Amino acid sequence: MHHANHFYGHANIMASYAGLAKPPRIWGYLQHGWNILDGFAHGTTFAPGTPKFVWSDSVRRRGHSMGLRNYSVIGSVWLYLLEVHPELATPAKGAAGTIFYPFHGWEGQHVLGDHGRLVASINEHETGPVTVCLYWNEYGKQEIRNLYQEAGFRVITHGYRGLHWRRTDAKFLVKQLRELRRHTRVASNRLSSAVLYGASIGLQPGVYGDPMVLEHEHPSFGGQARIKRLWPELDQPFVPPAIAREFTDTELGAGHLAGPAEIRELFRWNP
Repeated sequence: MHHANHFYGHANIMASYAGLAKPPRIWGYLQHGWNILDGFAHGTTFAPGTPKFVWSDSVRRRGHSMGLRNYSVIGSVWLYLLEVHPELATPAKGAAGTIFYPFHGWEGQHVLGDHGRLVASINEHETGPVTVCLYWNEYGKQEIRNLYQEAGFRVITHGYRGLHWRRTDAKFLVKQLRELRRHTRVASNRLSSAVLYGASIGLQPGVYGDPMVLEHEHPSFGGQARIKRLWPELDQPFVPPAIAREFTDTELGAGHLAGPAEIRELFRWNP
């Protein structure tokens, strides 16, 4: 159904987990990123009676408070990825340093901020080798890449998430998992999916630096002020591992994963 179900190769990962070679249409809406509201992008139009598959019970409760229904809590696709790729269950040999994810925009909204200031913040807090992973639209801007490369950082991108069923890199999350396994620390200038993913596999997380501003960000999400108010303990350069583990287990839905047969039933993938 909805094209966002395929972002980052999510539908492909779920199909592999369910024992299918290719993903049929998912009957419902699949949460594609960490979300501090109802689990979905602002303005998503839901077909009446159609299921909403979300990561955590906290998302379901917020959706219910807004009058939305038909939620199924199944955990994040990231956790299913870890099940599908047991060969990536341990750190890569020689894993070291930090992978940093600058906050990014997308096709409809650009990020406004100073990457030079972010470079200074990274240099202030990191002592080992640094990899900066840019989203595809920032990676495509030579002047942004140059700022990080001239600081001595390795600069990469995981690829294109896809839009309207086009150009989706089905291996996006696999690439992200491989890169995270090459490092011992994950950081960003905003609490984000990438920070949760890294923390979930044991990387030391951190959140610091200019959070930047998303162009025309809708106020319903509350912006950075809301995130800092709700989770102040996660807004620091070095988040204690115990706090990070509790948060990621809750927000990624570690206790809610469904089995392959159940996924096929929920998504209407059975013949």
